[in-house]
Amino acid sequence: MRTAILPVILFTPLAAGCGGDPAPEAGGSDPAAAADAAPAAKEALCLDMGPQTPRDIADPAGLNTEMFALAPAAGELNLCNLHTHTNAEHKGPGFSVFVSDAEDGGYACNETADLTPAELEPAEGAYGGVSPGDTIEVHWVHTSCDAAPGVGLGSCVPESCENPLLRVEAQVFLVVNDPEALDFTTMSYGGNMTDGLHQAMMIPSTTGEPVLFRGSTTGPSYDQSTCSPVRVTWNVRPQCAKLDIGSLHRWAASGNVFEETKSHGVRQLVTAPELLAPIE
Repeated sequence: MRTAILPVILFTPLAAGCGGDPAPEAGGSDPAAAADAAPAAKEALCLDMGPQTPRDIADPAGLNTEMFALAPAAGELNLCNLHTHTNAEHKGPGFSVFVSDAEDGGYACNETADLTPAELEPAEGAYGGVSPGDTIEVHWVHTSCDAAPGVGLGSCVPESCENPLLRVEAQVFLVVNDPEALDFTTMSYGGNMTDGLHQAMMIPSTTGEPVLFRGSTTGPSYDQSTCSPVRVTWNVRPQCAKLDIGSLHRWAASGNVFEETKSHGVRQLVTAPELLAPIE
């Protein structure tokens, strides 16, 4: 995901992380194991910023106590953007396999190695940066502004809206070639309105109790030395679900209002306790 400075910061980092080749196979060492960085690295931490994202959602520890108001539930806000990242930016109980520290790194779903040849059958289509066997993290971005869904995260903060509250609902999926798996087109927008608010048609509710915490925007332009200044309420589900790749291709081909046609890169896991808010 990302006050006259905000719109630029908001969408430029995401654009910088767009697209890319399919993620490499899972492997390598987990950077979370190096949470206690060397003194020189600690000196480079952007300690003047608020709490950062992504994080290990299974670890509630954090030393960044900067407080800001949590955004209301998604049903009380307007959906303003929807996009995906390859692989998972967060680490969680169901997606803990470290892939790499590259822009297409991050974490993979634990069941990746157990997929069948049929589920891994290649499938070409309109949505780029994702192949069967890949993990993606989907971000439904919501805003307290009177805003309509649109292109980029700048759509979440129109110039007429001051001090918006932002909330991201996040779900990690294991992409498979299987029409019986979940259909992404049922989770998009499609003009759906509820009580006068723009809403996703559906966000998964069977993948565990979401973890709520304070954080920032993400994307590969940020790290522990270059932090995002934007305050965001996160709600991340802890387990993966299988998603049919054909439905991603149909979503892209349909001309969705977000103009999303490819998956974005990831920001590497934030492990410095000074940059993480405690999960309450």
